Amino acid sequence: MDDRAGQLDPAPCVFCAIVARQAPAAVVYEDEHTLAFLDIHPANPGHTLVVPKRHSRDLLDVPADDLQHVLRSVQRVARALDQALRPDGINLIQANRPAAFQSVFHFHVHIIPRWEGDGLVPIWRHGRVEQEELRQMAARIRAALEPNTNVAPGPTPAQETTA
Repeated sequence: MDDRAGQLDPAPCVFCAIVARQAPAAVVYEDEHTLAFLDIHPANPGHTLVVPKRHSRDLLDVPADDLQHVLRSVQRVARALDQALRPDGINLIQANRPAAFQSVFHFHVHIIPRWEGDGLVPIWRHGRVEQEELRQMAARIRAALEPNTNVAPGPTPAQETTA
């Protein structure tokens, strides 16, 4: 876990320390590429974090293979949480950068069991937007995706209006 390129905080990475067993954690799952452990500041009982063992700052920094491994582990742990705790629902939360509430700069996904009336609230309010603004935003995003050959091009504005 010495690969800490791009980390924003120069302090040692607590998740790397957990992966290296240099810091305590209530581990619920581990495989060759990932580690899942209970959050020490849980939103609800069973709140679990899944991290790649190899350090990456966030979603924009994590290699595709580590992302795939994390998402497989997220699904496996979410299924186990569903069976063990029988929640009414499950939230997945993944934050990037301080403005999005990332507080530990090691890519991770939160799995949060939810129960009706648990007191947690949505992290955004539903806004309103005009269709023309949506089309313009979609065009900007598609333009940013075009150089990436791994992403299929989006619909044209004419296709958007028929969808």
